[in-house]
Amino acid sequence: MSFNTFGHVFRFTTWGESHGPALGAVVDGCPPGLEVSEEWIQPFLDARKPGQSKFTTQRREADAVKILSGVFEGRSTGTPISLLIENTDQRSKDYSEVAKAYRPGHADYAYDAKYGFRDYRGGGRSSARETAARVAAGAIARLAIPEVTITGYVSEIGGDAIDPARFDRAEIGRNPFFCPDAEAAQRWETLVDGARKDGSSLGAVVECIATGVPAGWGAPLYAKLDAELAGAMMGINAAKGVEIGEGFGSARLRGEENADEMRPGLGGDPEFLANHAGGIAGGISTGQPLVVRVAFKPTSSILIPRQTVTRDGEATDLVTKGRHDPCVGIRGVPVVEAMMALVLADQKLLHRAQIG
Repeated sequence: MSFNTFGHVFRFTTWGESHGPALGAVVDGCPPGLEVSEEWIQPFLDARKPGQSKFTTQRREADAVKILSGVFEGRSTGTPISLLIENTDQRSKDYSEVAKAYRPGHADYAYDAKYGFRDYRGGGRSSARETAARVAAGAIARLAIPEVTITGYVSEIGGDAIDPARFDRAEIGRNPFFCPDAEAAQRWETLVDGARKDGSSLGAVVECIATGVPAGWGAPLYAKLDAELAGAMMGINAAKGVEIGEGFGSARLRGEENADEMRPGLGGDPEFLANHAGGIAGGISTGQPLVVRVAFKPTSSILIPRQTVTRDGEATDLVTKGRHDPCVGIRGVPVVEAMMALVLADQKLLHRAQIG
């Protein structure tokens, strides 16, 4: 298996499986002299870790990160930074039936078709457990882009969206849904808990905004900033769609509605009157906030029997036992933020290389 590395200059490679002894990441290309510590990384992992409420999987993992290399006296040395996160609460016996049959909606069959062999314990390498390593790498990436502020939140669960008029950034950390709308968060408690009790799951939309990105990052063609962001987000487990700015909504606008008009601003830079483009024009940042939305499918591991086939090609019904998120998009927020940070750190260094 190849393609476990992401990035051009600021690169990271993840390794490990859901039910292996550990997982982690190797971050390469990190500028030297940054103040890197386990204490800096841990809060980002804590935001993603399982078992924090009844609305997420009850697998209990401390997700404690250990730095093994690349840091000396609290600062990055410019050499690869190796990060280790131990798995401490695996229950591989929950997957005994999965060893015999393919879970609908999962990568089981596709992996078997490609490799002829698969780790059925929690999906092995295809498990969203891998995203813990991305979040750890993303925490380091944030140190390379101190001028940028990244804010992620859930904007919709099960078709129920927040009201932008009630957006309160402080609310994001006050509820288990990363929701900026207090009223929506209350509705979602009933919605998600109902799906959980039914043995089912719900999809969600995560929105992520990056402010402070200067104009000029990206490239006109094959390293477009929006293309890099879209690829990064689609690489997250369970992600099925990405929008930049107005996204699919732009197809329903007229040209004069979609154009981000400008007027002279302070310091010689233009002042934009709208941001339908989501902060990116022609693949290059405009200096406006970057706006990305990611659609997450409902968790495929559910207790409702689904029709499938065994490895021998026989028809059967399958119930996926074990501990699973009733809405995987909730814990997707820290992962989306991490991928935003990793792309922007990479683009900042590419920009420096391009213009000197």
